[in-house]
Amino acid sequence: MNRLADAVSPYLRMHADNPIDWWPWGPEALAEAARRDLPILLSVGYSACHWCHVMAEESFADPAVAALVNRDFVAIKVDREERPDIDAIYMKATQALTGQGGWPMTVFCTPQGRPFFAGTYYPPVASGGMPSFTDVVEAIAGAWAQRRDEASHSAAAIGAHLAAEFTPPPAPAQVDVWALLSALGKEFDPIHGGFGGAPKFPLPGVIDALLVKGEPGSLEVAQRTLEAMARGGIHDQVGGGFARYSVDAGWVVPHFEKMLYDNALLLGAYVRGWRRVPDHDPQLRALFERVVRGIVGWLGREMALPTGGLAASLDADSADSRGMQHEGIYYVWSPELLEAALGAEDANWAAGVFHVTTAGTFEHGLSTLQYRGTPDRDRLANVSERLLHVRQHRFAPARDDKVVAAWNGFAIDSLVWASTVFAEADWLELARAVAEAVWSVHWVDGRLRRTSLAGVAGDASAMAEDYGALALGFARLAGAIGDPVWLARAVQLLEVAMAHFGAEDGGFYDAADDAEPLFARARDVSDNPTPSGTMCLVAALRLTGLLSDRADFIARADQAALTVRGLAVASPRFAGAALVDLLVADEARTGLGPAVAAVVTDDPLSDLARATWRMAPIGTAVLVGRSGTAGFGDRLKAEDGLVHVCRGTTCFAPTADLAELRTALWSRA
Repeated sequence: MNRLADAVSPYLRMHADNPIDWWPWGPEALAEAARRDLPILLSVGYSACHWCHVMAEESFADPAVAALVNRDFVAIKVDREERPDIDAIYMKATQALTGQGGWPMTVFCTPQGRPFFAGTYYPPVASGGMPSFTDVVEAIAGAWAQRRDEASHSAAAIGAHLAAEFTPPPAPAQVDVWALLSALGKEFDPIHGGFGGAPKFPLPGVIDALLVKGEPGSLEVAQRTLEAMARGGIHDQVGGGFARYSVDAGWVVPHFEKMLYDNALLLGAYVRGWRRVPDHDPQLRALFERVVRGIVGWLGREMALPTGGLAASLDADSADSRGMQHEGIYYVWSPELLEAALGAEDANWAAGVFHVTTAGTFEHGLSTLQYRGTPDRDRLANVSERLLHVRQHRFAPARDDKVVAAWNGFAIDSLVWASTVFAEADWLELARAVAEAVWSVHWVDGRLRRTSLAGVAGDASAMAEDYGALALGFARLAGAIGDPVWLARAVQLLEVAMAHFGAEDGGFYDAADDAEPLFARARDVSDNPTPSGTMCLVAALRLTGLLSDRADFIARADQAALTVRGLAVASPRFAGAALVDLLVADEARTGLGPAVAAVVTDDPLSDLARATWRMAPIGTAVLVGRSGTAGFGDRLKAEDGLVHVCRGTTCFAPTADLAELRTALWSRA
């Protein structure tokens, strides 16, 4: 029976024709497992996951494997992007059982959904000390038939363990923020930039944290990391945007899938990084601006959907000229391919700029594109455009057209930042169009849905991160264009979230209190790789509270932020969003509390508005709108052409003078 063909998730649809009799997650699947008294084979993955596709082709498409699975298990397929709550609790179980995690995730559960054995990818034939998938399936089926008590005991023990795993570490009474910044500095890779070794991931939240204080040491770490990523093979040098991570420490060879959430968050980080580059370093500023323009160009060209939202991801794999699938083949070049695209003279120049060699930096004599030196900008733009044109005639990676509310929220927020700092009206319109599309489809009967496909909302309820990220994007958009409708929508989202996601200690759970009950209620306060649901809500509550003059929102944010502070102190590298909040709070402690900067003008991209966005400290709520606009309290009461900065109960005289504006924005009480 084909149960996945009409799923909202394109990932589930990919498995609709497998010989394995997959069920989507739901009470029907669990009831079937109970009726047949069989264990559950739970397989969790996502559309852009390379090894998910490999295991599907090797094992899930094999009729002999399917016969074993269908006989001895009820098989359930889950898209982790659609159901992050399911992914979170079973990933914790997998990590507890194996010491590691990843996707595809393969979990064996009791008929009630309690895990007792787990792993990730299994090959079709045993190799390298790893059993084959068939070996595992047969062993688990035998154990269930002969030693069921052991499986049940294991499931109970794992359930008890996970209850503690989802409890945030306690917050210390006092925090030395400089010690945390120093700890990050010790994890910095001074040779290649970034943090840790291979595989190396972009950490936009950590970069944002390093930009808050503006002291030279932290700025250097942030800017060297941003520059290294911008120059590396992880960055799509001709098409814009970033791959998920680098398989090496030097950012040379990426794992080629491109995710909306990575690029949305990195877009904001590069805009804010650009703001911190001094005027005497125009080359670095130009490099960061190139990245910003590349990401926005990629979003509009390759990720914008007819419905107005932004697609979730692009696959790592695509076909070569003979129709054979390869990871990364769409993005790599050789000297010969460059010459065919550009002619000999420009190809030789491009090979030097992009480090394309005869030996290759990837596989089969092919090279990823890296960016070297400071080449002529006009020639670089011309060559890049021509290479992109040629590349667009290759077989493109598949796109996951699912719209995820949270990821679109991140994109709205960063597009607003980029459009206002660089005065690009089209970017601001893209942010507004995305916001309208997500709201019109995902807001259903007073609640938010997490995903949609082709303009139709899925059944999956939104998570805390969806409410928080979307509210943040809406509030940022409201501030940029002075439209109180978007602020009212942000308030609606946050009021629902506070009613349904609150935890006993003042934090937030990832899933709502009336969501489908699972064997554990997910609550992960780490950034993995997006900000935690708690921190998404904290950021949205702070900005919305400032713009709407809602002191209760600010107080609720303070309460929730305390529940993440323990992790930020213990592991700052994995809690970038919490660290940003902690550092902004420390700035407030020393007199630079978050302010509202109201720019009274009918032009959201006026010179004065742009200057305000460029100069404002992190944590400032920038509001641009016509004098007398209702819906923002009395924030837009000054005369046209002036900026009115208020920090708490202290307000500065409205001004149009940039020096006076800078003083007001950065004056400590």
